[in-house]
Amino acid sequence: MLLNIALIVTLALVLYYLFSLVKLPGILGLIVAGVVVGPGVLNVVDPEVGRLLKELKTAALIVILIRAGLGINRQTLHKVGRPAINMSFIPGVIEGSIVMAAAHFLFDFSWVEGGILGFVIAAVSPAVVVPAMLDLKEKGFGKKKEVPTLVLAGASVDDVFAITIFSVFIGLAAGTSINIGHLIWSVPAGIALGALLGLALGWGLVWFFKKFHIRDTKKVIIFMIVAVVFYELTELEAVKSVIPLAGLLGIMAIGFIILERYSKLAKRLAAKFNKVWVLSEILLFVYIGTEVQINQLDTSIVGLGIGILLLGLTARSIGVWLSLVGSGLNHKEKLFCVIAYWPKATVQAAIGAVPLTLIQEGKLGDVPIETGQVILAMAVLSIVTTAPVGAIGIKLFGPKLLGQESE
Repeated sequence: MLLNIALIVTLALVLYYLFSLVKLPGILGLIVAGVVVGPGVLNVVDPEVGRLLKELKTAALIVILIRAGLGINRQTLHKVGRPAINMSFIPGVIEGSIVMAAAHFLFDFSWVEGGILGFVIAAVSPAVVVPAMLDLKEKGFGKKKEVPTLVLAGASVDDVFAITIFSVFIGLAAGTSINIGHLIWSVPAGIALGALLGLALGWGLVWFFKKFHIRDTKKVIIFMIVAVVFYELTELEAVKSVIPLAGLLGIMAIGFIILERYSKLAKRLAAKFNKVWVLSEILLFVYIGTEVQINQLDTSIVGLGIGILLLGLTARSIGVWLSLVGSGLNHKEKLFCVIAYWPKATVQAAIGAVPLTLIQEGKLGDVPIETGQVILAMAVLSIVTTAPVGAIGIKLFGPKLLGQESE
């Protein structure tokens, strides 16, 4: 197993270097490495390594959000508050609805089947977006109006809405009754409660770290344990069935309160987590690549599929622009936010195959297996098209559209 991991990481590092050499985002090289070694091409990933990567992917995502939280202070939140809230749901809901309608008329899906596809596709990828925003923040781009922070704050909550609505359509397809009243209050309540729990955990860590003097490396380990346990609890079905807690937002809130109450430590922890991210980044994007099974991509729907994705991205872009009305951002900064909200990868890799699996298990009533196959193919297509385009767009246009200020 160790040899298998070593070979995968070596290939990932080589491709990361080669992509960076030609001025492309290195993460694309990591995703390509995952595709090559994954079941869609060479299929050389040991099953145990695959299961390990799946778990480490979650840890890597948590590291990203911790780094983001440790870089957001109260003044920054005041600047991005309302636009970030708008960005968290308006673009995704508009895109999901448009894709749902397009699938109904172009794929001959029922409205419920179209809704499942729409909200598989609708989620933006925090795995792609957040590291890119942190990189721009560190270089001082968009600092005056905190544009990168606005994008990463919105992106961390966007998935909550997409996955919740996806679950509603899955329930409708399975014949489960849906309590609309519960849904309307539970989503915003889950976001607020997730943030409050994160703040409480942050307060607890600040108290603990001030009372017990231990090495920063051990503080990082304790921080990670707390964050992982918190995230896993928010993902339990028993919890999600009652209220969909915003775990990713809560993790950011932990970092936020540490920065507010113990800024000297927050800076030291941020430096430590920057080093942890070096390996985490490799594991996260290689895993995403292994989930992109090219052999599951039905070539007969590629043309029509790309058309639907473009329609959805156009709708998402309009949603981003509407979210930023009255935000004080200029046209260049709004255009950057539009581009930054294009990439899809994390959620699509995680839930793209779920409908097909449920259909094969007979849990989605009369939904035909062909529908599940199309949804999986569309999820794969969305990753291989929007992740590269979005990542390249952020890297290329970020410095051109955002003003730069030194720290």
